[in-house]
Amino acid sequence: MGGGGELFQRTPRSVRLNDAGRVFLQDVQAILAATDDAVVRVRHAARGEAGRLVVGYTSSAALHPLVPQVLRAFRKSHPQVALDVRENATDGLFRAVKAEEVDAAFVRAPAERFAPLHAVTLGEEAVVVALPRGHRLGRATGALALEALAAEDFVLYRSPDGPGVLDVLSAACRRAGFAPRAVATVPRLLSAAAMVAAGQGIAIVPMALQSLHRENVVYRALDPASTFTIPLTLIWREAPSGSPLARFVASVKAG
Repeated sequence: MGGGGELFQRTPRSVRLNDAGRVFLQDVQAILAATDDAVVRVRHAARGEAGRLVVGYTSSAALHPLVPQVLRAFRKSHPQVALDVRENATDGLFRAVKAEEVDAAFVRAPAERFAPLHAVTLGEEAVVVALPRGHRLGRATGALALEALAAEDFVLYRSPDGPGVLDVLSAACRRAGFAPRAVATVPRLLSAAAMVAAGQGIAIVPMALQSLHRENVVYRALDPASTFTIPLTLIWREAPSGSPLARFVASVKAG
């Protein structure tokens, strides 16, 4: 063996690996195994079955049952893809996806808000009225008419850079003949529920939030003439065909 020691122990009747030869054999076997693994990983990556995917969500979107369901299903079907999940407000997620810092995100705003990114509405969720416990309307039985809230103080959510949940709520209130009077504005729907629990005012939130603060908040449905929905939307950046992102988007659309 050029430049090294002998690998074999030779006798008149046999040739065997010596200690150095056995170490060399183990190293060669490890290199070959690593090469095989690398080939497999490259093939998985080429088919979009391996790699890294960064998925964002708003705190209220995470409460929708579809979001944990599709994330769990994708982890199971694509175990070679490292799935990194991050929470942020809608505006932060929009900027992060646009900057390609996040691949896709679940948000609570209409799809048309997010041009030029790709977006699809995954579902529409009915809303409920969140009232501080002890509020006179909380003691009422049955669904509430939206016009019954005209004199109430609302905890509203900000919509700084385009159509969002606030626009959907404001349009519904206009149809009921009033504009909601804001006693406070918050950046997240979960914050609105917390403000209601503190007795700051009332809020209209997606049904998925009605599990929050039950000791201090009463939730009431709106009547059929008043009710409206809030969307759950997936936004994503350009997804090369066959990439982990393309596979994720297809998986989410399939439900």
